[in-house]
Amino acid sequence: MENQFFKNVEKKTGVNMNEVLELANSLQNANFKDEKTVRAIIKKVSRIANKPVSREMENKMVKSIIQDGNQLDMEAISKMLNNKR
Repeated sequence: MENQFFKNVEKKTGVNMNEVLELANSLQNANFKDEKTVRAIIKKVSRIANKPVSREMENKMVKSIIQDGNQLDMEAISKMLNNKR
């Protein structure tokens, strides 16, 4: 990736921007009513963010996403990861 902004973000966060962009692309056509798809996305976001998600939190996130799948975006997923209890 040639963009200096993305390189700076990678350096500060340790998050690979190529992975983030690939994830964002995969979200565009994802079926957020499908539990398997939602679980896969949660696991991928967790891995990219280096934030482990317990099975209990994963279940809560899946339930929330399936119910409100039409309104899901990266910000919503990020908030769920950052607000885990």
